[in-house]
Amino acid sequence: MTFRSAVITFPGSNCDRDMADALEKVSGTAPHRVWHGDADLPQNLDFIALPGGFSYGDYLRSGAMAARSPIMQAVIAAAGRGVPVLGVCNGFQVLTEAGLLPGALLRNAGMNFVCRDVALTVENTQSLFTGGYDAGQTITIPVAHHDGNYFADAETLDRLEGEGRVAFRYAEEVNGSARQIAGVLNAAGNVLGMMPHPERMIEAEQGGTDGRALFENAIEALASA
Repeated sequence: MTFRSAVITFPGSNCDRDMADALEKVSGTAPHRVWHGDADLPQNLDFIALPGGFSYGDYLRSGAMAARSPIMQAVIAAAGRGVPVLGVCNGFQVLTEAGLLPGALLRNAGMNFVCRDVALTVENTQSLFTGGYDAGQTITIPVAHHDGNYFADAETLDRLEGEGRVAFRYAEEVNGSARQIAGVLNAAGNVLGMMPHPERMIEAEQGGTDGRALFENAIEALASA
């Protein structure tokens, strides 16, 4: 199987090359690079990634303008067909603003930009993104955000936890996120949004490889499907 992936670039994206590099190194195939103003995605995609950065300068709300870029209608349609979609950092914000994931990302508690490695606890191991980890495993992944404080009402948080849709939690206080949530899945399990950057932890030279299993498991799961 030739792995066909795409990385979406918005004005202000600054982690799109990191994401493309990670996908190529793990899969052996370079992803398609798609501009936000395009109306269509490449055909027969296996995986779509929305990278980190500051789309549209984070004006209005982080991710709010990017969520209305022309390409997002195609991304929403692809997600509805079951294509895996990963949104990291700003990509997570875009996914919530586009309605693909519940909740919102607010300013960090303390109003400070946070940029450091953090410990995460793996909560869900049943999705194609998280199946390479063990339940309860602690992994180390870097964060770099100012608006990573995950918020949802109590009913939504209860539903996410009850349905096993919390993918990762912070093992320590990082940004004030409700119930220490660092990443969530959609109901179908094919859309994951997370604030930490797994693409920055795929090689030992980056300080660790804890992010690599996310990409490896997704690629292997899709190859065997």
